Amino acid sequence: MADPEDILNDALTFLGEKQVVSTDILYGPLQLTTAPKEGKANILLADHLFSPSIFLAERIERDLIPLNGRKVIELGAGCALPSLLMSTLSDPPSLVMITDYPDSGILGNLQANITRNRHAFSPSCKVVCAGYDWGTDPTALLMPTENTGYDIVILSDLLHFDGSHDALVASLQALLAKSTTSVAYVAAGKYTLPHVCAQFLRVAGEAGFLFEEVISHDESEAMWLGGLPVPTFDAEALAVRKAACRFWIGGWA
Repeated sequence: MADPEDILNDALTFLGEKQVVSTDILYGPLQLTTAPKEGKANILLADHLFSPSIFLAERIERDLIPLNGRKVIELGAGCALPSLLMSTLSDPPSLVMITDYPDSGILGNLQANITRNRHAFSPSCKVVCAGYDWGTDPTALLMPTENTGYDIVILSDLLHFDGSHDALVASLQALLAKSTTSVAYVAAGKYTLPHVCAQFLRVAGEAGFLFEEVISHDESEAMWLGGLPVPTFDAEALAVRKAACRFWIGGWA
C-alpha cells in the first residue's frame, strides 16, 4: 500500500506546496471538520480534504450526477463533503449511507458532521453513517436497501490505496445494485500515479465492471463553475483543485 505521508506530500507538491484545506470546511450550507490528526485518521488520510471531494461537490451542485430518489453509499468518506452536500439538494437521494473505516476518531467526526448539518438536509433524505472495512461482510450496509444494493456508489480519492484494490472492488461488487442503471462514480487526484489508476481499472474490469474516464474538451470546464459560497478558497484555487482530478463513471459491464 502507498505510504500515507508520500500521498500527502505528492498532493501538496502537485498543488504548489499549498495546504489542501484547513481543519474547518465551509461549503454552501455545510460546516464540516476533518477527523483528528491521530491514529487511523492520520494513516488513512481521513484528517484531510483532498481535491477529488471538491471536484465531486461541484458536479453535485451543478446537477451532473443524477441523484433524485436514489440510494447512495460513499466508501472511505473522510469528512463526507460529497455525501452531505447531496443531502441538502431540493431533489436529493432517498438514502445516503456514509461509511469509513471503523475507528472512533473517524466515525466520531463523521457523526459530528451529520449532527452539525442536519438542519440543512432535505426532509426526504435519510442520512446515516457506519463503519466499514473494505472487503468485509456488507450485510449491515445492505439492510437499509432491503438487500437490493445501492443505485450509486461514490469512491472519492481512494485509488492511491493500491494494496486495497481487490478489497475495494469486492465491496463495489457487493454494494452496487445489480441493475443496468446503477452507477459508480470514481474521482482520483492526479497525484495518484497512472499505473495505480490502471491497476484499479483492471481489477474492476476482471470483476465485471466497465469504467469510462470523463475528459472534457470544453475550455469553460477549466473554470470553477459551482455557485455555492466556499469561503475556504477563492475561485482560482478551486479551479486548480478541480483540474487536479481524474474522473470515471462505471457500472456493470
